[in-house]
Amino acid sequence: MTCRDNKDLMMAYLDGELDDKQTKMLQEHLAQCTQCSKELEEFKSLKSMTDNIVLSEPEDQVWQRYWDNVYNRVERGIGWMLMSMAGVCLAVFGGFKMVECIVTDPSVSLFLKVALLVMILGLSILLISIMRERLYFWKHDRYRHVRR
Repeated sequence: MTCRDNKDLMMAYLDGELDDKQTKMLQEHLAQCTQCSKELEEFKSLKSMTDNIVLSEPEDQVWQRYWDNVYNRVERGIGWMLMSMAGVCLAVFGGFKMVECIVTDPSVSLFLKVALLVMILGLSILLISIMRERLYFWKHDRYRHVRR
């Protein structure tokens, strides 16, 4: 094996991922090659440094200050609103195209076409009902003007 082949095995060797045969071959190469031995020592040093690194998480107070910032709340609100609007538009467009394909397809039975249209009508009525309910409770919420 060449030095390049052995260099590819060095990190696996340090992590204990080599089988006995590979370990023996690498150790024999390291006994003969001072350059690879030196590089293995550098890898050991690097591994010990990276093993001792601890990821520090910000304190809860830092996160709370960040999320209490008006800019962050508005930014996220606008982002979610735009994504939701686009998702609804795409879903409605896709739904209309699907219904159009089913209704205009002569191989689809009349029963299935009527059932699909009745389902769409029912979903529309439910959606309007939920929107009316939300609007009613939003208008009659006595705490909506209270700031947090």
